Amino acid sequence: MISADLTLDTLGLYCPIPVILTSKKIKEMSPEQILEVLSDDAGIKKDMPVWCKSSGNELLDLVEVEEGLIKIYVRKA
Repeated sequence: MISADLTLDTLGLYCPIPVILTSKKIKEMSPEQILEVLSDDAGIKKDMPVWCKSSGNELLDLVEVEEGLIKIYVRKA
């Protein structure tokens, strides 16, 4: 189980808003802190890994915990 420093709720929001909000929140965080992103947008399963790679942040995990709920854990670089 990953312990997040902050949680970002993007439920009900669709591409590209969850990634934009993640980018903004990560900029407010300190290096090595972990952000948990909650999403119900299936597109985030493709979008978040691409954003992490392009931004240099680390995708720790991406899990669909139940039907329609996705949790993503990102460590700030």
